[in-house]
Amino acid sequence: MSRHECLSAIRATRTVAGLLMMTAAAWILGASSHARGQTQNQPQEPLRKPTLADTVRGNVYADNWFVLYLNGQLVAVDSIAFIPHNVVSVDILPTYPMTIAVLAKDNADPQTGMEYANTSIGDAGFILKFADGTVTDGSWRARCFSRGPINGDTRRPRVENEAIPADWFAIDFDDSTWEWAREYTEREIDPKPPFYDADFAGAKFIWTDDLELDNTVIFRRVVETPPDGRPRTDFSRINEGVPAGPPRRGGGQPRVRKQSGSR
Repeated sequence: MSRHECLSAIRATRTVAGLLMMTAAAWILGASSHARGQTQNQPQEPLRKPTLADTVRGNVYADNWFVLYLNGQLVAVDSIAFIPHNVVSVDILPTYPMTIAVLAKDNADPQTGMEYANTSIGDAGFILKFADGTVTDGSWRARCFSRGPINGDTRRPRVENEAIPADWFAIDFDDSTWEWAREYTEREIDPKPPFYDADFAGAKFIWTDDLELDNTVIFRRVVETPPDGRPRTDFSRINEGVPAGPPRRGGGQPRVRKQSGSR
């Protein structure tokens, strides 16, 4: 075989090999796409009704009062206006991302910013812990909307108020310009006995930079995923279909409600 014929044979071999490789690659890509399509088109696991086992416990302590929203929905209100201090425990059904919004107030006269018949300046503080690992710390946003007595003047006390936005608790509320909350020690806050009866391990007391004069503060935090890493069912679309009933005692299958008109 001449040199020219050898080169032609080599080129032909390379061409055939290239075509085979391209064909194999196309087949692999096609099979992969088909597999992905099957996965995407597979029906999701039927949504079931949540039970208390799906909830997590939340503990909240405020000096002196608070109201709590999760994902724009009212979840808890401190049932005691200001005194005595109490811990509010509530079971929540978390959905992530979870937007937490809290309005907290110190026990302060709205005209003077002082307490106990305008005889003293009070301090404040807020702490929260959810059983999914969510805790208060310096990563929360905080902004004061009422402060006083201005400059700590107790002889001629007065307050400064800023209008609270109507949608302060909404998921899409923009708090990007707010300051970060400041962490305080337990000694600085001096919580009352009910605090020690609840689980606040890992949580920090927070407020604005002025623990004494800032009397009405809003906190916000977005929790993207469960801090404890445990996967949890998203029940946010529970009313968009007919969910299966919860598991029966003894391991029986959940009961599925029949559609209207079915037998």
